[in-house]
Amino acid sequence: MIGASVPVAHIATPSIDWFAIAPEIAIFGAALAIVLLRSLVRRSPHVHEASLIIAIGGVATSAVFTAVQWAFVQNNGAYQTLLTSQKPQVGMVAVDGFSVFAQTVVLIATLLALLLSSSYLKREHLEGPEYFALLLCSATGMMLMTSANDLVTVFLSLEILSIALYVLAAFDRRRTASQEAGLKYFLLGSFSSAVFLYGVALVYGGTGTTNLTGIADFLATTTLLHDGVLLLGMAFLLVGLGFKVAAAPFHMWTPDVYQGSPTPVTAFMASATKAAAFAAILRVFVGSFSLYSVDWRPIIFALAVLSLLVGSIAALVQTDVKRMLAYSSISHAGYILIGVQAASARGTSAALFYVLAYAFMTIGAFACVAVIATHGDDQHALADYRGLARRQPLLAGVFTLFLLAQAGVPLTAGFVAKLSVFSAAVDQRQYVLALLGMLAAAIAAYLYLRIVLAMYAPADDEAQPPATTRARVDYGTRIALTIAAAGVIFLGIMPGGMLDFAKHATQLLGR
Repeated sequence: MIGASVPVAHIATPSIDWFAIAPEIAIFGAALAIVLLRSLVRRSPHVHEASLIIAIGGVATSAVFTAVQWAFVQNNGAYQTLLTSQKPQVGMVAVDGFSVFAQTVVLIATLLALLLSSSYLKREHLEGPEYFALLLCSATGMMLMTSANDLVTVFLSLEILSIALYVLAAFDRRRTASQEAGLKYFLLGSFSSAVFLYGVALVYGGTGTTNLTGIADFLATTTLLHDGVLLLGMAFLLVGLGFKVAAAPFHMWTPDVYQGSPTPVTAFMASATKAAAFAAILRVFVGSFSLYSVDWRPIIFALAVLSLLVGSIAALVQTDVKRMLAYSSISHAGYILIGVQAASARGTSAALFYVLAYAFMTIGAFACVAVIATHGDDQHALADYRGLARRQPLLAGVFTLFLLAQAGVPLTAGFVAKLSVFSAAVDQRQYVLALLGMLAAAIAAYLYLRIVLAMYAPADDEAQPPATTRARVDYGTRIALTIAAAGVIFLGIMPGGMLDFAKHATQLLGR
C-alpha cells in the first residue's frame, strides 16, 4: 500500500573499542595535524619546527597509551577488539603483551628517525612537514600490524606502511638514486603485496576464516584430509612477509633501495619495518599455525640459512658502506628467523628482544652514515671513511660501538641478542642452525672490522676531505645517537629487564 511504512531489517554493525586502537589514532592524528598545519601555513619559517614538535608529540602520546595498555593487560589479561555482534569472541585487533612490546620498538624507532631526519631535511633542502606526515603514516601501519589479529587487518596495515615508504624512498627528487630506489621498492613491494593477498584468499579457502584466533581454533578442532590449499596459502603469506623483513631469497630490492633512499628513511625502514613484519610473522605462524609447525619450520630454516649466508658473504665484496649495512640487515633477518624457527616461547621472546636491540644498533649506525655523508648524501664509499677517527674521534668512536654491537661483541646489545636466539635454537635441538648462525657471525665480524679499520687508518691525501667539509652533528642527531648508544650499552650490560619484558610479553600473547 502506498505510504505504508516498511520495516527495515536490523543491520549488525561492529562495535569498536577506541582504547584498543588509541596508540594508532594518536600517531595518525599527529600526521593529519601536520597536513592541516602545512595547508594553512605555507610560508612561515617555523613550520618545519612546528611539524617536528607535533610529530614528536604524537609519538609521545602514543607511547602513553601503549603504557596504559600494558598496565591494563597485566591486570586484566589480553583481549581482542573491533568485535562483531555475530561472533563476539572474534576480534580484528588484539591487545596483549606481544603487541605492546612490538609497538614499543616501533615507537622508539620512529622517535629516533624523527630526530635524525630534522637536520637532514634542512641540509638537503627538502620539505619537512610532508616528510614527517608520511613517516607517521607509515608508523601507523606498523603499529597496526603489530596488533593485527586478522589477515585482512595485516594486509591493510601492510599497505598503509608500504605506500608511505614508497614515497619516502623517492623523497629526494633531485637524486636519481632516490627516484630509482622508490620505483624499485614500489614495483617489488606491489608484487609481494599481491602474493600476500593471494595467500590470504587461499587460507580463507582452507579454513573458512581470516581471523587468526578463528584459524587457530579451526585447526585445533578440525582434521583436514586435503590441506594443500592451506599449505600453499601459508607459503604465499611467508613470501609476502619475507619481502618486508628482507629475508633471502626475497632480498633483491634491499641493497639498491637502502643505498638510494635518504639515509634517515633507510634507518627507519631497516628498524621499524623489520620489527612490525616480524611481529606479524610470529603472530601468524607461531600463534595461529603452530599445529602446522612441522610444515613451515623447514621453510623458515632454509630462509634463515640463506639470509645468514647471503647477507654475510655478499657484504664482504661491497665498497659502499650503505650497501654493506644493507646486506648486514639481511643477515640480521636470518638471526631473527632462528628465533622464529624455534617456534617456542623462548624463541619468540628472543626474536622480540633481537628486534629491539637491532633497532638501536641500526638506527645509530645509519645516523653516523648520514652525518659522515655531508651534503648530497652520496659520500658512502669506504675510502671516504679513512681518517675519520683523526678528524672526528667522538663520531668514529660511536660508530665503532654500533658496528661492534652488530658483530656481537660482548657487553653490547648485539651479543645478548645473538646469544638469546642461539640458545632458543639449541633448546629446540636445532644445533646445525645455531652453528651456521655462529659461522655467519664470524664472517660478518670481518665486515664490521673492515669499516672500523678504515676509520682509524691514516687518510690518503686524495681521500681526506678538506677541513671545511668536516661533518657537523646537530642537536637532534646528537640526541638520537645518545639514545641509541645508551640503548646498545644498557641492553648489553643489564639486559635482564628487557628480557623479562619480552618473556612476559610472549606469555601474554592473546590466543
